[in-house]
Amino acid sequence: MTALPTAHPATPSAAPARLPVSDVSTGVGLAGLAGLFVWIAFCRSYPEIAGVLGLAGGLSGERGLLSGPYAALAAMLFTAAPMALWSVLVDKVHLRPSTGIDWSLKRPLPETLPLSVVKLVGLWATWALLAAFYGLARWYWSGNYLFAMEVLTVAILPLVTLSVPYVIWLDRYLVEPRDGCFQFGAFVLGGGVIGREQWDAAGLAKHWRAWAIKGFFGAFMISILPPGWAQIVESNPSQLIGDPYQFVMLLVTLLFVIDVQIGTVGYLLTLRPLDSHIRSGNPFLAGWLAALMCYPPFVWGIIGPSNSVLSYEIGTPGWAHWFAGNDTLLWAWGAILVVLTGIYAWATVVFGIRFSNLTYRGVLTNGPYRFTRHPAYLSKNLFWWASVLPFLVTNGSLADAIRNSFFLLVVNGIYYWRARTEEAHLLAEDAKYREYHAWMEKHGLITATLIRLKRLVTGAPAPRRTETHAFPAE
Repeated sequence: MTALPTAHPATPSAAPARLPVSDVSTGVGLAGLAGLFVWIAFCRSYPEIAGVLGLAGGLSGERGLLSGPYAALAAMLFTAAPMALWSVLVDKVHLRPSTGIDWSLKRPLPETLPLSVVKLVGLWATWALLAAFYGLARWYWSGNYLFAMEVLTVAILPLVTLSVPYVIWLDRYLVEPRDGCFQFGAFVLGGGVIGREQWDAAGLAKHWRAWAIKGFFGAFMISILPPGWAQIVESNPSQLIGDPYQFVMLLVTLLFVIDVQIGTVGYLLTLRPLDSHIRSGNPFLAGWLAALMCYPPFVWGIIGPSNSVLSYEIGTPGWAHWFAGNDTLLWAWGAILVVLTGIYAWATVVFGIRFSNLTYRGVLTNGPYRFTRHPAYLSKNLFWWASVLPFLVTNGSLADAIRNSFFLLVVNGIYYWRARTEEAHLLAEDAKYREYHAWMEKHGLITATLIRLKRLVTGAPAPRRTETHAFPAE
């Protein structure tokens, strides 16, 4: 990894006249959303459906609502399949040059098979090392992570089996089949000594950055699938409509379920034929530090709810406590929270099958990204302020109110740090992102407003843009 540059890479000399076209169409995320809602409706209505179909035994309606963890896991299939089909049949992403595939090649099998064997060794060795990491890390063997470990343990044999025909087939069409998996395979087979010309340190680092991201965040996302799913499938909205707090939190949970389902698909479905492969992982150490601080196990000791370094909820019962007894205020404030969570979920939905932290997988310019470069971070941090109200405490301690507010500001700063490191990564990788970055600075409803406000407060003049080379990502 490299150090973060002191300044962003230069953007184009002038903002483009039009917003660049997004690499992911709106239809992809909407297709996944539709598939997810169909599965939710099926799981909520399963007893009635089983009765109509006359299903008996283990499939009878007596098993009740399908609210268990495996139904939550199956939801990913109903989310992923429509998005993949839309991407191929409507957007025809498999024909894009960015896939690295040339379907007219079809190299002879004897020519590509030796490459495929080396690549499979690299892929399987990567999985083996990730499995060793899971085995060593204690936090994967308690709580919600146990479900993720169960899923990955069962999945490994089918993955190994299916990887053989997939790699052999795809290598016949790849413009450059000697990718990161191939290089790592050559490294493993040669013991890091023999066949040195087949790999290089930069290629191995790029390979492992991508797989570290998939391994770390993929397990986390799988682990958080079941809880929200059970709440949504088992809920009875008609009983909650009279309670503003409970109904609002049900809607918030539904939006988080949407976010988690589509986000998990994004982490796992990194395939070149879908143009959803990871082009690169963030090469900046600062980017990794900022991101990892926000996820288990690191977040447990840093931004936990109590007695952590940056705890901001000491003595804070939250918004429902302070507005209790006034339904009008509860509904109004709850609506704000639902809108903020909706923006957060929308920011994930528009990614389609490309969502993941710390990666470059193309450029998004539609949905909420038309208004701000970081809609998820902005809405999430505003949600925390609006839901926790850290400056209102029940213990009467002014010190706690100040500490809570200060440490939530620090958490906001961590997300600002994440945003800056992500921009540095993407600015270095893609000319389209540099155009998007410049367009947003001038035309983005929220981004441009904040930049003008910053210049007004600091008295800084608008920067003069000159064309220079981007800071190297590797």
